[in-house]
Amino acid sequence: MTSHEAHLESGQHAPSSDRLRQVLVAVGAVVALVGSFIGSGAAGGTPIAEAAGGALSADATLLAPAGGAFSIWSVIYLGLVAYAIWQFLPAQRADDRQRRLGYPVLLTLVLNAAWILSVQAGLLALSAVVIVLLLVALCWAYSRAIATRGLGRRSLIGTLLVDGTLGLYLGWVSVATAANLTSYLQFAGFTGFGWSPEAWGITIVAVAGLVGVLVAVWSRGSVAPMLSLAWGLVWIDVSRVSGSLPSRPVAMAALVAAVVVVVVTLVARIVSARRARPTAVAR
Repeated sequence: MTSHEAHLESGQHAPSSDRLRQVLVAVGAVVALVGSFIGSGAAGGTPIAEAAGGALSADATLLAPAGGAFSIWSVIYLGLVAYAIWQFLPAQRADDRQRRLGYPVLLTLVLNAAWILSVQAGLLALSAVVIVLLLVALCWAYSRAIATRGLGRRSLIGTLLVDGTLGLYLGWVSVATAANLTSYLQFAGFTGFGWSPEAWGITIVAVAGLVGVLVAVWSRGSVAPMLSLAWGLVWIDVSRVSGSLPSRPVAMAALVAAVVVVVVTLVARIVSARRARPTAVAR
C-alpha cells in the first residue's frame, strides 16, 4: 500500500469528530461569507464605511486606510471559502494538521461575522473588542499553521490555502485592528494624554510596523502576512496624502513602516533558507 493510499484509508476510518470539525468549519465559512455580503451593502446592509456613523470611513481618523484597501477582503474570503471546501475533502478528514487548525480557523470565521454585525448595529465599542479577539484568534491559528508545517502531506494547494490565506488574514486584521481601535477611542472622546493626533498616528503606525517585523522573524520570512500588512500601511499613506484628512507625517511613517516590514521579511526569508540548506560535503 502506498503512503497516499494509506492516507486515504485513514481518512475513511476517521472518527466522527473529524467530520464534525469539517462541517463546522464549512458552516463557519458560509456565515463569514454572508456577513461579508451584509457588510458590503450588497444584501441590504449598510457598507462598513458608512455604518456606525461613518466611524470607519477612509477619512474618519488618521489611521483609516483609503477605500481601495478593503478590496483585499475579496482575496481573503476567496481563500477562506476555498480552504473550507478543501479541508472538507475525505483526504483531509484525518489529517493531523487540519485537526489542529480546524477550530482556531472556525473561531476566526465566527468572530469575523460578529465584527461585521457589531459595526452594522452601530456598536463601535463592541466592534473594538471583537476585532481584538479576532486578532488574538488569528495569532493562535497562524501559530498553529507555522507549528504544523511538517505534518501531513505537503502540497502547493495546501500551502496556499492554509499558510497563504491565514497569513493574509492576520496581516490585514493587524492593520484593521489599529484603525478600529483608533476610531473607537476618537469617537469615545479620548484626548490622547496631551499628545497630538499626529503623534499618536505615527506611534500606532510604528507599532503596526513592529508587529510586521515580529511576525516576519517569528514565521521565518512568511510572505503572506507581509503582503497584507504592507498593503494596509500603503493605503494609510494614500489616504493621508490624497484624502480629506491629510497628514504628511503619518503618511511618511506608514510608508516607511511598510518598507521596513517588506525588507525585514525578505531578509528573514533569505536567512531561513540558508540555514535550511544542507551543508555541502567536502570532497
